[in-house]
Amino acid sequence: MHNENRPYILSIAGFDPSAGAGILADVKTAEQCKVYGMGVVSALTYQNDHSFEKVEWLKLFQIIDQIEVLQKRFHFDYVKIGLIENLEVLNQLISYLTSHISNPQIIWDPILKASAGFEFHTTLDKNLLKKICSQLYLITPNVPEATRLGIYNDPEKNAKYLSQFCNVYLKGGHNIDKKGDDILFTKDGKQILFESEVDEIFPKHGSGCVLSTAITANLLKGLSIELACSEAKKYITKFLMSNNSLLGYHANNTSEENE
Repeated sequence: MHNENRPYILSIAGFDPSAGAGILADVKTAEQCKVYGMGVVSALTYQNDHSFEKVEWLKLFQIIDQIEVLQKRFHFDYVKIGLIENLEVLNQLISYLTSHISNPQIIWDPILKASAGFEFHTTLDKNLLKKICSQLYLITPNVPEATRLGIYNDPEKNAKYLSQFCNVYLKGGHNIDKKGDDILFTKDGKQILFESEVDEIFPKHGSGCVLSTAITANLLKGLSIELACSEAKKYITKFLMSNNSLLGYHANNTSEENE
């Protein structure tokens, strides 16, 4: 019989008042994926599903203080990181996690630009990025992010390049020719295609947050990376198709009717 106590997942991300993205979206996703989501705030954002006005970054010590009080009671094998101020803060945060958690599996969703257009990171230190990726289990960039993260002007080439340091799940929602087709580049050299099963989707605010958290939750439950991504792909498809607004409904079963 499965242990009735759900495993804990830690999300370190921004607070989005609309609950479409960030901490609130991550916790909702974790709940539907049958794990217990806990959240540490990395930034206060002033946004809704249509517009982004400003962001206030928490200091590194404020982020760590939140983690420390949780660690007094709970253990985290899997940590998902979303919105973060810059690569320097991310690197220091990863150093803290790896020194205070035994072999943590860290998943980073590299949010470089808000869906409403606000740009968080204009410059990226590629050498520091390599150091960071070598300490991660998985990154989940979309096509524009992957174009900026590597050394080529091509998202797939960059994803393959970064996969020598960690696993890379390239989200295809921004693809023109193969919209919605995602590719997993594993650290051991495999490329696995996850094709879109629908002809048309309704874009959602925070869909990248939801997908990366669903993958993390599935990994935490013991699924292989390929199966974890496959199940997350099904989850995000239901989320995108749940209604025609920018705020999706979370449901991880086929019997629930869309409202």
